Amino acid sequence: MITLVQQFKGKGESETLPKKIVSITKYEKPYESVKKAVSSCGGFDALRSGARVFIKPNIVFWSSESIFPKWGVITTSRVVEDIVVLLKEHGIDDITIGEGIVDSFQDDGAAAHASAYLGYDLLGEKYGVKFINVMKRPFKKVDLGDGITLSFNQDIMESDFVIDLPVMKSHSQTVVSLGIKNLKGTINTASRKKCHNADRNKDLHYHVSKLADKMPPILTVIDGIYSLSRGPSFDGRAKRSNLLIASADILSADMVGAKLLGYHPEEVPHLVWAAKKRGRPLDLSDLEIVGEDLAEVAAEHEYTFDYSITETGEMPMALARSGISGLFYRKFDDTMCTYCSSLTGLVLIAIRQAWSGEPWDNIEVLTGKVMEPAPGMGATILLGQCMYKLNKDHPNINKMVAVKGCPPKPEDVVKALHEVGIEVNPSLFSNIAALPGAYMERYRDRPEFEESFFKVE
Repeated sequence: MITLVQQFKGKGESETLPKKIVSITKYEKPYESVKKAVSSCGGFDALRSGARVFIKPNIVFWSSESIFPKWGVITTSRVVEDIVVLLKEHGIDDITIGEGIVDSFQDDGAAAHASAYLGYDLLGEKYGVKFINVMKRPFKKVDLGDGITLSFNQDIMESDFVIDLPVMKSHSQTVVSLGIKNLKGTINTASRKKCHNADRNKDLHYHVSKLADKMPPILTVIDGIYSLSRGPSFDGRAKRSNLLIASADILSADMVGAKLLGYHPEEVPHLVWAAKKRGRPLDLSDLEIVGEDLAEVAAEHEYTFDYSITETGEMPMALARSGISGLFYRKFDDTMCTYCSSLTGLVLIAIRQAWSGEPWDNIEVLTGKVMEPAPGMGATILLGQCMYKLNKDHPNINKMVAVKGCPPKPEDVVKALHEVGIEVNPSLFSNIAALPGAYMERYRDRPEFEESFFKVE
């Protein structure tokens, strides 16, 4: 049998397999820049007139309680509207915008508020676009092979064409969050938690790598007008990058996006898995990159926070610089799901504020699904139901303080910290939805960060 590689071996360049096209476009003008990005990669070549199109932006989460940094966190409404206009010009009338916003802040009206604020409601009035909250819609089980079954939103799976609009950002667990990772917002809560499992062979990266496998045809347009370091959320650091990356091949878009963020695809586990399944090289040799020079516009975006490990404690460097001792707050791993991780930043802020200069009694905080207690700790806080189930009978625990919720209730976290002598301020947890607004200060008086990018006129 002649293999595909053998079939093309030795033939001229014109007879080899065509390269995947990825466009890198400078964002300069509304509509015109997005149109250039899409046309340069042949993004609508497979889109037939009259198709049902599903647009998947990246909203991550929403708070109706505060104005918070959206730059580099949420897909700009500017790009969403430009895509809608292009679709209408292409003869497309059945357009749905859908996202599964994580309700981490007990904000029942988050999706409706986001739709109104971001202008999706107005897009409905102007162009007949529908907006759906994925979490309130039907899901269907999809067999992704290798024993992995996840439940995807039925609307996207039954569409004819998907336009994936991720933000160009790094990610604290998956290194980057681009086209493939953005599709995680289309699966239900149980499936999201399943992705963050304790199986080291079929871990988060392995699950994420499969998210696009059974999707309809996808055009990926990475919104890099603003990009984000230490993402994926409001506590990262945004910058104005003015870039759009587009491709009719989602893996190709992601590999170029990773390079623009400062990472070789080999450094991104879910891209390695996705490339292996598709028989694709990781060196970009099968790509044709058009537009801007990749090397000239790439910039390093850190994806994780530094941690301090000393005899007096393990904790984020920001806490260590405050002089805190007697606390062991281990670095999170990829088994901690979104629902617990949304609390982590707040817990660390509260601990930092509670520090009075007196060492704590070797307090250990464990998260995720695989951490085990260390011997000799004064007390061990098991944060989340998964940690409790794993370690409730562990012999290394001298004093167990369990926060069993899935996700933990903020008031239970306060109670646990108080029990071990860390007197955090309860008011920080009572209005948790206002927390994102605290990060706005870093962008004050910086004119390049324009809220208008998240409006529809």
